[in-house]
Amino acid sequence: MVGCGWMGEYYVDWFSRNHYVESISIVDPGIERLKFISGKYGVKNFYTNIEKVFESQIPDVAIIVTPTAYFKEMVMMCAQAGVKGVLVEKPIGGLLSDVDEMIDVCEAQGIVFGGGRVQRAIPEVQKVANNIRAGAYGNLVGASVHNWGDGSQISGGGNQHISVLRLLTGSEITEVIAWAKPRDVLESETDMGLSVNGLFSLSNGIQCPVFGMSTPFGGLDGGVQVWSDRALINADSFSAPEIFNGFNKDGTRIRINTPKDPSEDQAAALDGSITSFLEAVFKGNDLWISAKDLRSALEVAIAAKRSALLGSTPIKLPLEDRSLALYPSRERWLGKGV
Repeated sequence: MVGCGWMGEYYVDWFSRNHYVESISIVDPGIERLKFISGKYGVKNFYTNIEKVFESQIPDVAIIVTPTAYFKEMVMMCAQAGVKGVLVEKPIGGLLSDVDEMIDVCEAQGIVFGGGRVQRAIPEVQKVANNIRAGAYGNLVGASVHNWGDGSQISGGGNQHISVLRLLTGSEITEVIAWAKPRDVLESETDMGLSVNGLFSLSNGIQCPVFGMSTPFGGLDGGVQVWSDRALINADSFSAPEIFNGFNKDGTRIRINTPKDPSEDQAAALDGSITSFLEAVFKGNDLWISAKDLRSALEVAIAAKRSALLGSTPIKLPLEDRSLALYPSRERWLGKGV
């Protein structure tokens, strides 16, 4: 595990409790934090840089939970060392060409490249997606995204929405039209404080409206809705989906499940992402959240910001210009206090 900040600690905790693990090494340049985490979780191998790890062992997998600015360097070093799998948190990067390079190197060397704690990895979300594909709710006819950004970060938290939308609809976003404010953020390199409304064209023909604020429709504060002629699925941010299937005599929808507490679903997302990652590395199973999923979310965010900046111009995906970039907050990019 490279990076022992607040998110990195979740991973150290998970691996320290899990029967999959033969040995753990943790890496962080902050020696006091490193000693604290190693003591708290009983991790005997701890280092201030990743080179020291590779001098003594080549681990099967590497979990990169540093600030985003250091992802590329760490992923390249892990690939060069010969690890079998690498997992990174979100957002995956800022500059598209850097993200492409990471993915291409891992693909060329047969390295499994997974993504981190994203709502898409909640087992219930995966189950609902499988049921949709099996026709359990009929054919989808609509989708919408709510509270995308809401003055926060469409490349960070907004990553959740895009990954779930693509999964539940079984389609790709092929075009983005967006309106956003404030203007000074639009003209900057970041998305911190940006509120975005828009329209996504999906490869299955659905036109998906995007709301930059929470909406009361369907009780959805922020997340993704998909619907058929009889069913409605609310996938609120970091929650298992709420499912309605059929109608009462008065025309109201029939809810067929009761979602869990969101805190349980956050734990389930972490467990789902790590477990599917390890099963992909050691069994060849499909990833529930991959680096390519994280890249798609970044591309959509870049396209939306660019569309709004250019006066709501339609932007086709995938983006041809790989020199485009979108950076998260300084805290996400460089770490707290930097």
